[in-house]
Amino acid sequence: MNNITVLAFYHFTSFPDPGEIRVPLEILCKKNKIKGSILLATEGINGTISGKAENINMIMQYIKSLPGCASIETKTSLNSSKPFNRMKVRLKKEIVTMGQPDIDPRHTVGKYIKPENWNAFTEKNDVVVIDTRNNYEIKIGTFKDSINPNTDSFRQFPEWWKKNKDKYQGKKIAMFCTGGIRCEKSSNYLLNQGIKDVFHLQGGILKYLEEIKKEDSNWIGECYVFDHRVSVTHKLHKGSYDCCFACGRPISLEDKNNIEFEFGVSCKECINEFSEERKVRFRERQKQILLATKRGKSHLG
Repeated sequence: MNNITVLAFYHFTSFPDPGEIRVPLEILCKKNKIKGSILLATEGINGTISGKAENINMIMQYIKSLPGCASIETKTSLNSSKPFNRMKVRLKKEIVTMGQPDIDPRHTVGKYIKPENWNAFTEKNDVVVIDTRNNYEIKIGTFKDSINPNTDSFRQFPEWWKKNKDKYQGKKIAMFCTGGIRCEKSSNYLLNQGIKDVFHLQGGILKYLEEIKKEDSNWIGECYVFDHRVSVTHKLHKGSYDCCFACGRPISLEDKNNIEFEFGVSCKECINEFSEERKVRFRERQKQILLATKRGKSHLG
């Protein structure tokens, strides 16, 4: 039974002192048994939270009362299990890290393309479609015929663009990401670089999968999400992927059958990334998780 509401949201607005917001917001979330993660910065708010619908609504009413947040947009889905173990409200320099000091989506962004218009727009010959997400996300799903910049972090996107921009002269640039937040910054960046025709998918992949029927969709695969669901499909149903507890990458059933996979310790992608000392700690953590499960308790490690 899907009785847990999962809410994703972000909004660029001016918070002169986000520290004043953090503690009251975290207290309110914990009081209402909300779990998830919220980032606050001088440029705005970004988060995904979960809990009972009535409690989620109460938190969102509070967030909408914050300066400039009355029109904040959200993406809602239902889940049968808790996608988060804790509630964290953290202060950050950026609510999504691009590392470009001159970027300000509060000033200007690209033109929004609604999900119902995305297919027709991106199928035009003069449109280039760019996936602004990271390699491990794109690996499990993306839009048909989209360009993969082969980045490991969003910070690398500006450098990729500088090296490849000449390929796309005279084209309209249409970008997309999970929920839309990375495209707010990447579209502002391209506009600052002198690109005139910049577009992005309104609400991101999540809104597209929520609204567009599978039979009408240009989406191939599943969409990576940053919680215990790991991936979602159309109508935001939980996908088929699990998560490697060591590196956080999505793993398929095939990956788990790989000889290099050790549950809770390593997958084929990260087997050489961690020292034996850390793997010993991972094995101990996994042992404690199993013991907690046998006792009917939740292990937060």
